[in-house]
Amino acid sequence: MQLDPITFAVIKNGLDSIVDEMAYTVVRTARSEIVKDVMDYSAALCGADGSMLAQAKTIALHLGAVPEAMSVVLEEYGDDLKPGDAVILNDPYQGGMHLPDIFMFYPIFHEDRLQAFGVVICHHTDVGGRVPGSNASDSTEIYQEGIRIPVSKLYEAGRPNKTLFDLIERNVRLPDRVIGDLKAQYAACRVGERELGRMFERYGAPLAQGYFTGLLDYAERMTREEIKKWPNGTYSFTDYLDDDGFSDEPVPIKVTIEVQDDRLVVDYAGSAPQVKAALNSTRSYTNSCTYLSVRCVLEGDIPNNAGVFRCIEVQVPEASILNPVEPGACAARALTGYRVVDAMFGALSQIVPARVPAAGEGGNTVVCLGGRRPDKSPFIIVDMICGAWGGRPDKDGVEAITNPSQNLSNTPVETMEAQHPVRVEEYQLIPDSGGAGKWRGGLGVARSYRVLTEDVQLQLRADRAKFQPYGLNGGEPGRLTHNYLIRDGKTEELPGKVTMILQPDDLIRHEQAGSGGYGDPMTRDPERVARDVWNRKISVDYARRHHAVVVNPTSGELDTRATEELRAERLIHDDQPGPETRRAS
Repeated sequence: MQLDPITFAVIKNGLDSIVDEMAYTVVRTARSEIVKDVMDYSAALCGADGSMLAQAKTIALHLGAVPEAMSVVLEEYGDDLKPGDAVILNDPYQGGMHLPDIFMFYPIFHEDRLQAFGVVICHHTDVGGRVPGSNASDSTEIYQEGIRIPVSKLYEAGRPNKTLFDLIERNVRLPDRVIGDLKAQYAACRVGERELGRMFERYGAPLAQGYFTGLLDYAERMTREEIKKWPNGTYSFTDYLDDDGFSDEPVPIKVTIEVQDDRLVVDYAGSAPQVKAALNSTRSYTNSCTYLSVRCVLEGDIPNNAGVFRCIEVQVPEASILNPVEPGACAARALTGYRVVDAMFGALSQIVPARVPAAGEGGNTVVCLGGRRPDKSPFIIVDMICGAWGGRPDKDGVEAITNPSQNLSNTPVETMEAQHPVRVEEYQLIPDSGGAGKWRGGLGVARSYRVLTEDVQLQLRADRAKFQPYGLNGGEPGRLTHNYLIRDGKTEELPGKVTMILQPDDLIRHEQAGSGGYGDPMTRDPERVARDVWNRKISVDYARRHHAVVVNPTSGELDTRATEELRAERLIHDDQPGPETRRAS
């Protein structure tokens, strides 16, 4: 069919508005902090065949997994869907990602014909299992992690499935929040149904479907045209998780990107085998990380839909950390996903260097605290600490911002303290933590938690304590992560992946890694260095060591003459042949 460009733009923007309105509905109606404050959720619309048409400005890493989950729903219920149905699943081995992320698919009908699906994914505060929050990295099999929900109807023709609601309610620690968030998902899907119905009434379903197909083709065409500009070839990069929490062995994540004219083949051969810990990333999540990484470096106003995915072939070894087999645990799989994105960006920096920043903080840190208040009522905190972006090809990195692969927010201190027996005693940027470069890396975040009740279970999931976030184009890496337990006046450094019991007055302090720098630190404008010292982002000593810039420690003013002399001296020193060079000559 011939597509009118004005109608095409109106429908494209209409779909974007609908998914954003679905997302706003979740925020307005959700019960838990993890959804309404941390914003760990996402929303999308799919066509009747399951192809994703539009996604909200929420968590992109969720939505690349939708196609696989959608195919499972269609296989199970393709001929048995009615208006008002809502299908849910969370099983990582049936299209899901990890158990706390519950998918909801809502079939949208017009004139008695299935036309589309509303999709909402929420990370739920708790789905049962051995620990509060259901997110421990030291679980060793899926059965420890919580209730597994196969593809099931939570609502049938608008009527709640009481049996499934009761089953979920009996298996989670905070049923009011979990059930409340599920109902928020359903409300958001109903909003998508209402607004898409108005679009069908205005244009007619057959015409609208023609434009939906055109949108997918348009995204594919634009993506292929973009990839055609990239140099053909094979580009590899390897990054590492510190360990799996059970051994000290590093966990490699290796990616090879092959540019083949207008398509990409992304191969993860050489990545670690499936691990004992709950760090295994399901195939759907690995696909999602891959699509997101490529989408981040594409230019132009390419629609966020499944047309982009058509241009990318993903190859993942089976029984690897990026494609586990049952009963591998997956609760902390997000950490592995972050490292997939870091590895992808490392490879993409060789293809399109002007569009890729240095490594960020390594992904958000999860601090989960759960137990009972003095009145014996249960509480669970799932705090996701967002850190920093690396230095960019033309700008400094950014502090206290969500990782590019997520779209989260740090939990407001006031919210946490008002609802839970914990006191946040520190929340600050860490000076000198960003990697030096022509463009400085963003600073890491420090956050500390004072426990105010007894027998609180801590689950800490952090990384980058051994492998620094890399710099690019001569930039230096960011500072490492540190975790501390302060008890009875004594400080003990904790590993990055730990589950333990805390007692009243214990203090947990997390110092997140800084991000990498971009470009030679010696080429940074001395005025920018002095401004960083004035703003206490770096110290006088850091400025001297990394940038050869002299700043008056009292006034904070740049000493231009001393800087010129020091840089000249450093340049002469760097030009002197080292021992290996002298021997070679």
